[in-house]
Amino acid sequence: MMLPITRRPLFPSLYKSIQVQDPQVIGALKELVERGEPYVATFMLKNEDKDVDSIKDMDEIHQVGVFSRIMSIYVSPNPEDKHLTVALYPWRRVRMKRILKPADKEAEEAEAEKDAEEGGTGYTEKSPEGDESSADVVASKKVLRSIKFDYDFTAIEVENVVDEPYDPKDATISATMSEIVSVLREITTMNPMFREQIHHFASAQVSKAVFENPSKLADFAAALSGGSSEELQDILSDLNVATRLEKALVVLKKELMNAQLQNKISKDVEAKISKRQRDFYLMEQLKGIKRELGLESDGKDKLIEQFKTKAEALKMPADVKKVFDEELGKLAHLEPAASEFNVTRNYLDWLTQLPWGKYSVEDYDLKRAKVVLDEDHYGLDDVKQRILEFIAVGKLRGAVQGKILCFVGPPGVGKTSIGKSIARSLSREFYRFSVGGLTDVAEIKGHRRTYVGAMPGKVVQALKRVQTENPLLLIDEIDKLGRGHQGDPASALLELLDPEQNNTFLDHYMDVPVDLSRVLFVCTANVTDTIPGPLLDRMEIIRLSGYLADEKLAIAQKYLAPQAKEAAGLAGSNVVLSDGAVDALVRSYCRESGVRNLKKHIEKIFRKAALKVIEDDVAEPSSLKEGLDTATDKVPEPGNDSLSSEASDNEPDNVGKAQEDAKVSSTDALPQKMVIPQSYSLEISPGSLKDYVGPPVFESDRLYETTQPGVVMGLAWTSMGGSALYIESVVEATLSSENGENGENGDNQSHNGRLHATGQLGDVMKESSVLAYTYVRSLLNKRGPDNKFFRKNIIHMHVPEGATPKDGPSAGVTMTTALLSLALNRPVRPDVAMTGELTLTGRVLKIGGLKEKTIAARRSGVKRILFPKANMADWEELPANVKEGIEGCPIEWYEQIPPLVGLD
Repeated sequence: MMLPITRRPLFPSLYKSIQVQDPQVIGALKELVERGEPYVATFMLKNEDKDVDSIKDMDEIHQVGVFSRIMSIYVSPNPEDKHLTVALYPWRRVRMKRILKPADKEAEEAEAEKDAEEGGTGYTEKSPEGDESSADVVASKKVLRSIKFDYDFTAIEVENVVDEPYDPKDATISATMSEIVSVLREITTMNPMFREQIHHFASAQVSKAVFENPSKLADFAAALSGGSSEELQDILSDLNVATRLEKALVVLKKELMNAQLQNKISKDVEAKISKRQRDFYLMEQLKGIKRELGLESDGKDKLIEQFKTKAEALKMPADVKKVFDEELGKLAHLEPAASEFNVTRNYLDWLTQLPWGKYSVEDYDLKRAKVVLDEDHYGLDDVKQRILEFIAVGKLRGAVQGKILCFVGPPGVGKTSIGKSIARSLSREFYRFSVGGLTDVAEIKGHRRTYVGAMPGKVVQALKRVQTENPLLLIDEIDKLGRGHQGDPASALLELLDPEQNNTFLDHYMDVPVDLSRVLFVCTANVTDTIPGPLLDRMEIIRLSGYLADEKLAIAQKYLAPQAKEAAGLAGSNVVLSDGAVDALVRSYCRESGVRNLKKHIEKIFRKAALKVIEDDVAEPSSLKEGLDTATDKVPEPGNDSLSSEASDNEPDNVGKAQEDAKVSSTDALPQKMVIPQSYSLEISPGSLKDYVGPPVFESDRLYETTQPGVVMGLAWTSMGGSALYIESVVEATLSSENGENGENGDNQSHNGRLHATGQLGDVMKESSVLAYTYVRSLLNKRGPDNKFFRKNIIHMHVPEGATPKDGPSAGVTMTTALLSLALNRPVRPDVAMTGELTLTGRVLKIGGLKEKTIAARRSGVKRILFPKANMADWEELPANVKEGIEGCPIEWYEQIPPLVGLD
């Protein structure tokens, strides 16, 4: 029977325990022991990672192994432990000849009869010297055959191998043996465990003469060493005693070198520990001596201890901890009067106040996030949807990684406040700073520590304030960055707002990498034109368009009016701002895209209402209990003894003596709260709105209720949102035919007409007017060659609100339509607005800001919008409430426009 072993081979005369896990092999081993045939052959597997109890191929094992006797077997008492421990005593070396494959029962019986007649060799040989009788061999074979029908194991045929003849008195062999013994002695002095192993093997009876027998000494040295599997198997397979001794000496020398290295490492560690203990003991003695002599106070020592205590509570990265230790060591050797002492102290203070390793627990509850966003903002469904997507991704990944969002929109649409809502929905800390007009790079990346009054940049200051490494930082007005001789802040923001770089953001003051990868950056801007391209590329743009009139009405009712009413002291009273008044405010006073101006007007209305309430003398002083509640709400109660003083502070003048008796009162300066009785009511209606906010700013929704020939409504986009833009054209003068026929240029009369435009137009818009004039003349010549309107007339085109600069190509179709309407002397439909860039051949090109322009058209009562066909995708993405009641007409060529505006 053969047992394969792994990693280390067995050597003759040296006990070894192995473990068997195969139930079939375990059963066969127990049967062999019970039948008095406890013999196996062990061979080492070639694959060290393979651990099996039987083999199918001879190539899986080395050919030379050992013949061993089973001394004992041990079964673990733990029922879950299925392995068997077998103690073996190897006798001699053997070589495998072949694997005996199992045969059927009849073949086995025939072979048994043949063996009985011939007295052949068996499966294994069981005598230490290999001189067993034929009867013993036949009996051994019979036992193996009987158990092989019951168990599946590997049976092999082996042959004994003996050492090659050698001379024990050979000088080389003697010298090698002496060196092996010397190395063993040296190892035992360094490694106590090695000494115990030698003592264990040397105490065995069979190993008494191990140091006198060259063959056994070589096996003994190899078995003790920690050589590799290949080296030990090479020693086992070598039958030349001299070379076997040399190989054993090599692996033993390696073991000696390993022991020497271990000894050196141990001594070095002990020396370091001893030096630290000695330094600590001497430093403590030095501190005590200085304190006793009064040479040094405890101020600096306490400061150092405070820094150490703070650092221990933080999870500083290794490179930051190294800098901290260096600076702390420097501080310990500086005199407090030195100028660098305060610089180092401030630096350590900043290092220990940053939230290294501290994170706020994020909330990925989508339902709660929806509630928070809806509580704080009305509408903005596309923005809310993007935030919910952001939270959903964080919930799936288990963490919200740093992102850079940029909200772009006109003032007053809620860009800054929605950043606060995002932080609240994620349960993140919130910090805001503005970079509008910023010209110094040091505000972003900090000052060098060599400067007087040096400080870290805004980002590091924000981390110190919020005390978490994953806050929401709102960078306001990023489109209004300045640029001065102190550098370009926009370029400094490139590293800060790059997710691939900001995990090692380097502040000039801190001079250590700060991980900003989990910070959620939210930027706000009114336009993207002034943001540098590389910086814009790093941000995800989310556009916030203006609000419609119905949205403004809902926002005023739900948010603005209740806040303004409470701020004016009218909470709980019957002072009401009617819906009609709010609608009149929106249409006649506050037509801008945002709601900031609307908020100001509502606050102004409630302030005037509060003034009217006081002038009418209807407010009454609050009761004593209400005064007490108000005082205790605003000022924390210091103790039970202060209750009477707080009550007396809020009573009328007849308790003035009690106020004087209270020497320290935190409520002396509190004004007395007034209450408006429920019987009093005041309603602000559209008719009375003029008394509160003055006459209407806009008398009509439109500049023209009915358009005349030459006037067309266009649509424009500005940083304040969309707006209606009228194009006016009139005949300035008519050229007489005589001037063209009798003058010098009579044959060039077709070029006498001309156009000039006004309205503070930019270069692009001026070119658009020239192009429109050229195209409409070409179109008119094509449609009616006899129409000489443009040859005989000087045309003046004007864009109203001349104090406002205007530029852009999107007014091309509007200018063309105005000139065509003037030439045909027919007005266009008053409920039509248009936008689009025109080419010289009449093609209408794509424009931007279609959503803002549509909102502006809706405010002006437009029923039909003409826009470029290339913007059809933008039109389809518009919310249904924006497009409600408006017909969208995509235009690819200008010739499609006249029939849609009544000029066909």
